[in-house]
Amino acid sequence: MEETTAIYNERVSAGVPWYHVVKKGQSIRIVDLKGCQAVDTLFYNADNHEERYSASDTIREQGSIFITTGTKLLSSDDNVMLEVTHDTCGNHDTLGGHCSAESNTVRFGHDKKYMHSCRDNYLYAVGELEMSPRDLTNNINFFMNVPVEEDGHLAIVDGISHEGDFVQMKAHMDTLVLISNCPQLNNPCNGFNPTPIQILIWDN
Repeated sequence: MEETTAIYNERVSAGVPWYHVVKKGQSIRIVDLKGCQAVDTLFYNADNHEERYSASDTIREQGSIFITTGTKLLSSDDNVMLEVTHDTCGNHDTLGGHCSAESNTVRFGHDKKYMHSCRDNYLYAVGELEMSPRDLTNNINFFMNVPVEEDGHLAIVDGISHEGDFVQMKAHMDTLVLISNCPQLNNPCNGFNPTPIQILIWDN
């Protein structure tokens, strides 16, 4: 798909939230413009926010904890929300969750408690959407490298995405996509330097 044919094209600054409804049949592309930028993403049925992305059902159905081309993102009602049709990076994380004041404190020290986080972004966005903080649930961390170590623990290590890498999904239902372009500065998920991303949407 050519960028010039996109019906929506927006550059999302580092560290900020973004949301938009992707209609059934439309395709959305998330581009990592500079490389090594975690893109924390939530998905909801646009007509019923009680139905949302389910990490456990998606993992069960595909038999893998990582998201890549061919993965069908399942909802809490076991419906396909979107399908990954193109992926130049691979192995996107669906277990690591999003950063918050609490996790920053536990992982990096009390002096990091008030640093900006993905949870801050999500709370701002759900407020604008007239949703509740209780609506925050499992997210996918596109472009974030979270391998499982031999002892079973999840690690957050240097990203594997490069400049211009992208993931593209086709919507199987009208889907509210809510992104936090991760502001994390304390681990390598953003290369310690958060950068912008690009969002494109096509009608076909």
